[in-house]
Formats: sequence, C-alpha cells, structure tokens
Amino acid sequence: MDGTGGTPEPAPELARGARVRLPVLGGPPEPRPTIPECYGDVCITCSDEAIPVTIVELLDDDLASVDTGQSLEVVSVALVDAQVGDTILVHAKEAIAVVRAEPN
Repeated sequence: MDGTGGTPEPAPELARGARVRLPVLGGPPEPRPTIPECYGDVCITCSDEAIPVTIVELLDDDLASVDTGQSLEVVSVALVDAQVGDTILVHAKEAIAVVRAEPN
C-alpha cells in the first residue's frame, strides 16, 4: 500500500519497466502442420470409418434412435440437422454428417 489506504504501489521490478528476455529466433521457419482432409466416410481425427445409419425416432436432448441394420441404438444428433428417415454418418455415437442424395 502507499500508506494512505489507496491503491498498492507496484513492485519495484515492475515500476522500473522489467523486461522479459525473448528467445532468439533463427534459421528457416519450421513447416506448418498439414490439415487432414476427409476421404470418403472416414473420421479425420482417428481414421476410423463412420457408419451410415437411418434415423427411426428423434428423442429429447439432441438424441436419436437409429437403425444400424443389426439393432437400434441411441446416438447424438447435436451436430447435424437431420429428420426421421434421414441417413446419417455416425462415429463414436455422434452423428457427423447427413447423407444427401446427389442430384441427377
């Protein structure tokens, strides 16, 4: 404190304009990492395939009951705009895309 009950005085090293030494940059810049691209129905994060399923029922909390062709499962549809009857790609119980028919 400054003795008057006001704002505290800055620490001496800050009052003198203390400086932080920066690392010396030299040599050629390192190459930037490449951004992975999507190829087909594959997750770019882990390279696992997404599974196409059909929405049977929309549930509360951005969930949907889907038909996998072998059983019914509940998945999240929070990331997509899908309706009952739509085919969606699901990876790790999360819908990542809606499959749309290509126009003829």
